[in-house]
Amino acid sequence: MDVQDTTQASHDGAEAFPRNLPDNQVSYMLFIIESFEPRALLSELENVRKAAMQLCNSIAKDYIWQRDSFQLSTKREAGLVYLHGTTDYGDSIEDEWLIVYILRTLTTTFPNLWVRVCDSDGEFLLVEAANVIPNWLSPEIDANRSWIHEGKLQLLPLAASSGVKRPLSLAEAVGYIRSHPEGVIHSPFVEAEAFYRLEKYPGNIEASMHHSRVTIPRKLAYLLHEQPAAIAPAIEAFYLRDPVALKPLMAAVSPDLHFPPRDLVTVSVRFTKVLFAQVKSQRFTPPPMWSDLVKITEEETAPIPQQEQNIESRLELGMKVTSGFEMLATSAEKKKSRLVREFAILLEDVEEDGDKILPTDEEITNWPDVDRDDDEAWLDINFEDFDNELQGRQRSSAAKEGGFGDVQTQADLRKIVSRFEDFLNDETAGVEGAELHDMDQDDDSENGGDSDEDLSSEDEDKEVSFDEEEFNRMMREMMGLPPETGKHLPKEDPKDSSRVVKASTPQADDEDEEEEEDIRQLSAQMEAELKKLGALKLDTKPENAKALDSKESAAARDKGKGKGVAEGDDESGEEDVDIDYNLVKNLLESFKSQGGLAGPAGNLLGLMGMKLPRDEDEDEDLQDKK
Repeated sequence: MDVQDTTQASHDGAEAFPRNLPDNQVSYMLFIIESFEPRALLSELENVRKAAMQLCNSIAKDYIWQRDSFQLSTKREAGLVYLHGTTDYGDSIEDEWLIVYILRTLTTTFPNLWVRVCDSDGEFLLVEAANVIPNWLSPEIDANRSWIHEGKLQLLPLAASSGVKRPLSLAEAVGYIRSHPEGVIHSPFVEAEAFYRLEKYPGNIEASMHHSRVTIPRKLAYLLHEQPAAIAPAIEAFYLRDPVALKPLMAAVSPDLHFPPRDLVTVSVRFTKVLFAQVKSQRFTPPPMWSDLVKITEEETAPIPQQEQNIESRLELGMKVTSGFEMLATSAEKKKSRLVREFAILLEDVEEDGDKILPTDEEITNWPDVDRDDDEAWLDINFEDFDNELQGRQRSSAAKEGGFGDVQTQADLRKIVSRFEDFLNDETAGVEGAELHDMDQDDDSENGGDSDEDLSSEDEDKEVSFDEEEFNRMMREMMGLPPETGKHLPKEDPKDSSRVVKASTPQADDEDEEEEEDIRQLSAQMEAELKKLGALKLDTKPENAKALDSKESAAARDKGKGKGVAEGDDESGEEDVDIDYNLVKNLLESFKSQGGLAGPAGNLLGLMGMKLPRDEDEDEDLQDKK
């Protein structure tokens, strides 16, 4: 049976849960699965909405949302009445998982509440549990099949779509839950994987914050004290700035600036770690009005005292934050965000009242956490510690104090590595690689029956043969390795040394022979071209390669020389090829060509526990010699 694609339109005409959400947005729906009168249903939904907002305020009271906050409103669509909300979380994926945590907690309070969430990637809860979800639940049919109820992840079976592998419409999913609540599937394994990120909540809310001391104008310090969440749109305005937004800051003297660099104070500002990393990592040339205050120390070679360095760092960070608020205030009228509008109103009130409402230095010292300055070590990555975490190796006691990441990060890294190793070590995979399940196949390839052409291709596959010894011999010859001793290899014409391993059929027609001849000629041409360029040239053992040669390797080579090899040496008249030297030489050249980046040679050596230093520029070596 052909699988019908009903992802965009539902079975009843109602739209399925949208898969065309903008990037970095999460959408959520809350349903009351009980028979209520229309007025009673609206009243119950309002109770759920109020409880949800109270829960959000209690859990994430001081949380700073990257763009949009958690919000709910009543929606009517296709005969369904429910609560709906959409949040743009920008670059902060933690906002999305905090919403999932709030919704999951909310379902434990209302037994008749069913919640579903989705983002621009689709059913992201099922994506998290991709390793353990049932084979029948593929991305092609998972629309509207994952729900949260009583704190558990529930899945709608194929019976919800009458046993047909197709996506469900929202109306179908709600109808099946109402009529067959006992038919939903709850798998502890799928739930554990899907909700794995929620284990760090609610503690992660505070852990995702960062306090840093910055030097900013007194008026801005007051506004941030009154509305700390305004830091998010200001940092975004700075991070996504363009020449038009920077125009007010570029004037040497601008009376229209809302936050000129005067009457500066140093206070602690609360960021999320994402916001702090965005503003800290940006390279920003000081505007003309700030150029006399902020010193550019990039070209200075003299060491700077730590105290002076801290003062300059706070001033530079304050310049960036102030510039972001200046750009935000200039474009506040064009913003649709409620938070930005509230900030614009507060700024207007402050400017109307004048400096008399601004706090004094003594009042600022009484603000909570005004001197808090968190450690910024989490911004720095020690690559040795990072590699140790990936490999699961224990650090020494001396290195444990400054190790990479926290316990949760270490667990995430080990989980990624273990899954990757499980994939690589999958012994059930055959020569064709990863197996595809029913819905992993492309729908276009399902034609309802097998054609004659498909049957003939299957017959040909059955007749394909593969000579492992022949393939092994040719691979060794291509890599410049001597033939294996103790094995009787078939003699070949030297002209056929580069022929391609080809599956043989009982009856080869003239076209196959012509194709084989063409391949042989093409291979001979490629080999002649490579020899001309010296790509196939094997260096004989040089004098400076003695360090690679040991008594054991020399004895092994002498012992491994057989009659066949001796005859080949007599015919060629060339010196013995030092395989160890060529192997090391090729590895080092491959590693050097990586230019300090990741590559096959570095990865291979890393798997063997060897770590090579970065190769310096040859020009520097020549200059040193001079």
